Amino acid sequence: MSGGAVASLTTTAVIVGADLAAGHDGQAEMVLRIRYPNGAVGDVVLDAEIGFALMRHCDIESLDGLAGQSWRKILEGVRSCTT
Repeated sequence: MSGGAVASLTTTAVIVGADLAAGHDGQAEMVLRIRYPNGAVGDVVLDAEIGFALMRHCDIESLDGLAGQSWRKILEGVRSCTT
């Protein structure tokens, strides 16, 4: 990994993976794995509507395309659902 890539990981959280899971109500949910600036990885769970908005906002058609995207795209996807 180049020095620039390491620097970018330390300044912003990024999506490192995504999966679909069944929610408690039986509806599909998107589970994102986020790497935070300190190197920790945690999960963020989105309902289907927000998940699809996130994918549209990132202009991707599969979950694989989310890897490397800024966590800020999640917020922008949420905003697009509420406007």
